[in-house]
Amino acid sequence: MLIAAAVSSNVINGLYIVAFALFIFGLSGLTGPRTAVRGNKIAAVGMAIAFIATLLQPGIFHGSSTPWLIALGLVLGTAIGIPAALRVRMTAMPQMVAIFNGVGGGAVWLIAWVEYRHRFGGHYALKPEIASLIAAVIGSISFWGSNIAFGKLQELLPGRPIKLPFQSVINLGLLLVCLGSLIALASGVHSQALFIGGILAAAAILGNMVVLPIGGADMPVVISLLNAFTGLSAAITGIALNNTALIVAGMIVGASGTILTNLMAKAMNRSVPAIVAGGFGGATVTPTGREGAAAGTVRSTTPQDVAIQLAYANQVVIAPGYGMAVAQAQHAVRELERALEKKGVTVKFAIHPVAGRMPGHMNVLLAEADVPYDLLKEMDEINPEFPRTDVTLVIGANDVTNPAAKNEPGSPIYGMPILEVDRSGAVIVLKRSMASGFAGIDNPLFYQEKTSMLFGDAKQSVSEVTAELEAL
Repeated sequence: MLIAAAVSSNVINGLYIVAFALFIFGLSGLTGPRTAVRGNKIAAVGMAIAFIATLLQPGIFHGSSTPWLIALGLVLGTAIGIPAALRVRMTAMPQMVAIFNGVGGGAVWLIAWVEYRHRFGGHYALKPEIASLIAAVIGSISFWGSNIAFGKLQELLPGRPIKLPFQSVINLGLLLVCLGSLIALASGVHSQALFIGGILAAAAILGNMVVLPIGGADMPVVISLLNAFTGLSAAITGIALNNTALIVAGMIVGASGTILTNLMAKAMNRSVPAIVAGGFGGATVTPTGREGAAAGTVRSTTPQDVAIQLAYANQVVIAPGYGMAVAQAQHAVRELERALEKKGVTVKFAIHPVAGRMPGHMNVLLAEADVPYDLLKEMDEINPEFPRTDVTLVIGANDVTNPAAKNEPGSPIYGMPILEVDRSGAVIVLKRSMASGFAGIDNPLFYQEKTSMLFGDAKQSVSEVTAELEAL
């Protein structure tokens, strides 16, 4: 029996090692669009192996209802996950990432609750179960915070910051309630009411209260931060359950989410605490100074005029944003890029780190349209190119091209690095209207003399420009 148990343990550990290797190998594939799909599939295989290894753990099927509950979970997860992934549009991908990330946090606090009920009456002090209490707090914050992020991205909730008086004091009070309840339970107090009210409920309210005051423009960073929280809570749960798969997978997610959050915060010239404190986005700011004086003198243009400008350019830069995603214009943009190359025009794409509503949003859309990856230039690489660019085509990128970030100290986005499209010879902005971007602030770029506005649906406008260009 001991030999059989040892063999079984060795087999399980071996499967876990294979799964972890596939996780890491799959994650490395996500560094480029050509290998991203393959990387996802490899990581999925790793997750399947880790799941099988967990089912092989001794005692996993203890109890008559356990097999049926596992089967029910598999059926429900498959029935919800696969159709959702197949039907989701690229414009709704940030919302899907947010809600799926929240599901991970929800699973963590449910596991912690079940573990507490299972061990109710036991002594928590200096035992692994303390980890499940910490995981419950973090998982609950991540779950409810992700739901608020989903609501803002789906426009079920206002994208502007929603604040209460004494917001920071309330948040601090809720955090102290969570910590006090955690310490009390860890010290040996046995109370399910304290667990539910002091841990789960207080953390749930805190998760809502933390994300509600955060403006829509900060949502990419918030999604990444909550993703890191979910990974951390999963890793802590793995410690509580002595589950190697959860520990390693959670640490990978937590570490990668933390690194990505830090990189995006730097790209916006904002600290993570400042983002969590909220307030960025939602307050309409009218331009001042030279640009403000030009407000109201917007110059509109036509597809014919745009085509002529592009045809006689040596270099054209396309700066995509969420407007391109909404219009599903990436394929039309690809056709325009091909038409320009046939005319001998050099075309490059300017990619801001937080363009769109999630990290890498523009990269994914353009990769879907088969735009060559070497044409995609990150902000630091493309900004020196703008002074020698004849025409920059801005497709729905409002906030990341706003010169107020450089010129207006009173602007909420002042100091945020932007795509310096205003240094181009000419700028053409494709928009449906003069409405502000997700940050809720006006863009002085639209009123500059070198800027022309092409109003209408981005996909239709780009297609019309391409047709006119090919006719020249």
